[in-house]
Amino acid sequence: MLLNMILVLSLLLIVSVAESKRIGAIGFKKAEGTPTCETVYSVVSGDTCSGIQQEFNLTEQFFDAINPNLNCDALFVAQWICVDGTVN
Repeated sequence: MLLNMILVLSLLLIVSVAESKRIGAIGFKKAEGTPTCETVYSVVSGDTCSGIQQEFNLTEQFFDAINPNLNCDALFVAQWICVDGTVN
């Protein structure tokens, strides 16, 4: 009986933790539009986001809009970055 109670309580705890993580993710960030990439650039050693923006004559706002999940602090060689596209 005690083992059954422990099992049920453990299951409830797991479900409540999983549910709280799922609910916390809902509405975390408002969707602004889906970018469509037409031209990509492959990062080379020494590249920075600002350097790529200058090379392709892109504003920071447009660059961020077409690369919404890009972490400029963690660029890696051969990473594809969108340098021309639209945001719907």
